[in-house]
Parts: sequence; C-alpha cells; structure tokens
Amino acid sequence: MKSRRPKVLHEIGGQPMIAHVLAAAAPLRPARVVVVVGPEPGMEEVGRAARAAAPGVAIETVVQRERLGTGHAVRQARPALEEHGGDAVVIFGDTPMVTTRTLRRLVAARRRGGHAAVAASFRPADRKLFARLVVGPRGRLERIVEARDATEEEARIELCNAGVIAFDGAVLFDLLGRLRNDNAKREYYLFDTIAHAWRRGRSCGHVEIPVPEAFGVDSRAALAEAEAMLQATLRRRAMEEGATLVAPETVFLAADTRLGRDVVVGPHVVFGPGVRVGDDAQVRAYSHLEGCTVAEGAIVGPFARLRPGTEVGAGAHVGNFVELKAARLEAGAKANHLSYIGDARVGARANIGAGTITCNYDGFEKFRTEIGADAFVGSNSALVAPVTVGDGANVAAGSVVTKDVAPGALAVARGDQRNIEGWATRYRARRAAQKAAAAARKG
Repeated sequence: MKSRRPKVLHEIGGQPMIAHVLAAAAPLRPARVVVVVGPEPGMEEVGRAARAAAPGVAIETVVQRERLGTGHAVRQARPALEEHGGDAVVIFGDTPMVTTRTLRRLVAARRRGGHAAVAASFRPADRKLFARLVVGPRGRLERIVEARDATEEEARIELCNAGVIAFDGAVLFDLLGRLRNDNAKREYYLFDTIAHAWRRGRSCGHVEIPVPEAFGVDSRAALAEAEAMLQATLRRRAMEEGATLVAPETVFLAADTRLGRDVVVGPHVVFGPGVRVGDDAQVRAYSHLEGCTVAEGAIVGPFARLRPGTEVGAGAHVGNFVELKAARLEAGAKANHLSYIGDARVGARANIGAGTITCNYDGFEKFRTEIGADAFVGSNSALVAPVTVGDGANVAAGSVVTKDVAPGALAVARGDQRNIEGWATRYRARRAAQKAAAAARKG
C-alpha cells in the first residue's frame, strides 16, 4: 500500500477494512475473536479499531513476531482459542467483501459433513496468482496447492482458494502443528492443513462463493476497486429498501448509512459515516452529510453541509451553502441560504436569514447559541456565543448580537445610518477631474 498505516485500517465505505470483516462475522455470535497482527510500529491501532468496530465482543490481539506465513500466523492464536473447541473461522483482514451468508454456509457445511475443515472456493477469470483446490472424485477437498508450487496439471484447475476457511476447533492446532515450510516461499501455509487432515482420516470440503467476495486488497488501485464494489452494493440496497437515488452512480454512501422510505437523494451527494435520514426527506444535489440525523420530511440542500452532531428536525429546511455543526434544527425551522450554524439550537419554526453565522469559537473554547421557537434572525447577522434569542424574538438584519434577546423582543445591534446629501455626485466629479488631469500630463 506504500503507507504508514496498517493495510487493514484503510477504509472503504467510511470504515476500516477490518471493520467490514468483523461486521460479517458478528451475526455468527463468536465466543471470541482473535486479531493477529505484525510486529511493526502502529499495529496496536488495528486492535483498537477492531474493538471499536465490535463493541461487546471479546477481542484479543496477538502479535506474529516473525513473518513465517499464514499457518504460523494462526498458530499465534492458540493460547486464546485452544480451550474453546467448536468452530474456528479464519478470515483475512484485507477481504472486506466477504458476507455473513458465506461464513454461515462454511460453518453449516463443516458441521453437516463432519469435516475437519471447509474452505471457500471461487472461479476467477485470471487464475495465475491463486492457489488451486484439488477435489477428489466424490467432491471432497483433498489439498490446496499454492500457484507457484502447482504442477502443470494443477495449474489448469479452475477452482481457486478464496481464503476463508472454517475448521473443527478440536483439531485446528494439531493440524497447524504438522505444517512444514518445504515450499517455494519457505513459509507455513495455513491451507496445507487440508492435506494433513486427509492423512489423519478426516474429510474436508469446500463451498463455492461469488467472485467479488474473494477480492483481496493489496494496493491503492485494489482499494478503489473494493470501494466501487461496495458502493454498488450499498446503492442497490438503499433503493431496494425504498429510497430513490436520482443518479445512483454519483451518490456515495457509508457502510452504515440508513435512508428511510421515500427518501429522495439528488445527484452527487456524499454520505459520511453515521448518517440517518427519515422517511420522505429530501437530500438535494451536491450535499455532504456526516454524523448527523435528518428527520422525516426535512429538506437538505442543494450544496449543504451537515457535520457531526447535527440534528435536522421534521420538516426543517437546510438550504444552499448552509453548514451545520453540532447543531439542532427543530421541527419546521429554516436556514435556507449561506449560513453557518455551529454549537447551536434553533427552535421550532424559527427562520435564519441569509448570511447569518453563530460565532461559536473564541480561539480557545466553543460556546453555544440558543434560538427559540418562532424566532426570526435577519440576514447577515452574527450571534456571538454564548447568547440566547428568546421565543418569538426578532434580530434585525446586519446585527452583531452579544447580549441575550428576551422572548418577543427586537434586537437591533448595528450603527445608525447617516445619509450625506450630494456626496456621491461630488465624489464622482472629483475623481473624473483627477483622471482627466492625469491623462493631460501623459499627453
């Protein structure tokens, strides 16, 4: 990846790849999850990301201090898992497209057949780099052969190793202990356990899965491909659940985006993590939403930005070039043009005029602004927090409000206007004379 970050922390759909893997495994309700990481600096972040992605799950991180192959990596989990029995599912952290359905199929096939292991298989268009599955006449998996170790005959096999495998936990570590590194890479291959199981009289099987689920990310280009695949899945799911995406190919969703029924999303909208949009809401073109909720019937955009901590109430309007941060617009409130509302509450049915800002930061601390129900804030006003505008109060356009405004009151906080008769006419005449004199001197 040519990155200082561990590979599995690179994101698709607004989440680290490892979070997608854990999300796929979570519905199986694992008794324990072990994350195997390398010894490099920064790898502790992987454990933290895993725990953040799966709160409530017992997750332990172990370090593979020597890079001796996939089999050696799984051996490092022995102290955490050897007393647990049951099924042990091994998944690579850089295969974020694997689904819960596939993991359940693997476990079910292993239990049903009484197998020592069941591997996921697939049929890629280009097989050059993939290990081949050697399957016997009764459909039983006999061994998995790495591409560089395959014979000419084995290289012609279409069925390839997808990387996910479900083991009988009672024999997993015995099989791992029998691995040898007499291969082209001098590594202990996890999938050599299949051949060892056969030698011990235990059968193995395989489950064929869709090609995209086997996709592994090992470069920035592959990361972009995974993002494109995930976006296609998320868009299709959103539309199947009742949302309208006017131009689906231009809308970007996070893995946890939730859109209600009859939501309409315009072109070129970006949803960051943590967004919920209620039924019948509209998110118009070129808007960006992250860490926020939009209630039913609200209208957002076009060209709006909702930052984390924002709540837009039922039927509220957030218009073009309006930015909200940690702000709550209550039901029916409107901020339709060119405003910044940060660390604030805007009461029900209140109206925020064009160009209004809440001055929430003094260079050291953040402060809140409270705007009451049915209040009216005129255009180009600045509300200097901490400040409160009471229910039904008005703020005159162009005001800089530094004191609380009582309910029902009018605040006027600007200099008095003074008109000087004839000033503009005299000014233009004087400037014209100066230009004429300058031209005469040049001539």
